[in-house]
Amino acid sequence: MLEKIEPQPFNPPVAAAEPVKPAQPVWLRILAGLTLSAVLAVLAWLLTKKVYSVTLPFHIPGKVLEFPIWGALLGVAANLALRPFKANDFIRPGVRMEFFLKIGLVLLGTSINLKLLATAAAGAVLQAPIMITSVFFFTYWLATRFGIEEKMRAVMSSALAVCGVSAAIAAAGSVKAKKEQVTYIVTIVILVALPLMVIAPLLAKAMHLSDAVAGAWFGGNIDTTAAVVGAGTIFSEAAQKVASIVKNAQNVFIGLVAFLLALYFAARSDGGQKPGARMIWDRFPKFVLGFIAASVLFTLGQVYGGILGRIDGRSGTVLEALKNWSFTLAFVCMGLEFAFGEIKSMGWRPVAVFLIATVFNTLLALGVSWVIFTYLLPIHF
Repeated sequence: MLEKIEPQPFNPPVAAAEPVKPAQPVWLRILAGLTLSAVLAVLAWLLTKKVYSVTLPFHIPGKVLEFPIWGALLGVAANLALRPFKANDFIRPGVRMEFFLKIGLVLLGTSINLKLLATAAAGAVLQAPIMITSVFFFTYWLATRFGIEEKMRAVMSSALAVCGVSAAIAAAGSVKAKKEQVTYIVTIVILVALPLMVIAPLLAKAMHLSDAVAGAWFGGNIDTTAAVVGAGTIFSEAAQKVASIVKNAQNVFIGLVAFLLALYFAARSDGGQKPGARMIWDRFPKFVLGFIAASVLFTLGQVYGGILGRIDGRSGTVLEALKNWSFTLAFVCMGLEFAFGEIKSMGWRPVAVFLIATVFNTLLALGVSWVIFTYLLPIHF
């Protein structure tokens, strides 16, 4: 009698799994990003020195091409060069634009007298609510007309009205916007801010604006703090100071805007969590306090952050050099952080809204700055 053979299940051969590449340690990625940023910052400073005394085509003086321009351009160039090798994600932990920018802004306070701070701040406190309210509601209304989704409207309006990237991130957290929406808006902000950093000072020179009016215009119009500082640097040292003060005054409103947005969206949602007043402090840009403290120390004669590291060779202090290097690193990182991939996914409507609102912001800021800093609260250097 034949033995009954039970059928065996068929088990196909399993292909050998590809070896998983070990994740690179975070410290190595941070070191790579910081090293690349430092190398590009040195190159930016060398280029600035090289063209400072040269006359460029169309009789443009080389000194208008200050380190913010070279830093941003080299950052963008490196960004493009790294893309084919997919190395951008690897160095991202070491690309710290906000960190270097905040250091530079605090050090900027070591050369600003309280008299200038108080005078410019008075005008900035008057200008900021006008600009923020007008630009926010105009952008929100325009975005509604173009059919932009509600949360994206809030993020875009905050970015344009307050201070670009930081305001966009704060607003996104308040309204619980999608990560893709935040990246989208941040990319547009940087895309528009980079050319404005160069164009605005050239227009201000063509219009023969004073240092105070030009600085206030940059601070009220250009969206990112880094680009504001860059525009002021290109125009004049005095304009840089006023621009920074005006922009810092607008930065203070980040917390209030984020809190009001959270309150509004929480009230509209059924199960939304009601925000507490602590959100204002959580969103408040703490580096502004460092900027004011440094200005107090300068006024009291305890620190001095003037003139060292300038291309014309004048002597000064180490703090000035540290400030310049911090800003240069911030501009390099701005270029490295630019998200080219997001441009491909952009529809025409959000871009159109942003550009139209930017024109509105530019014209309004010019008029408001001119009235306040020429007639109401003029500044004389």
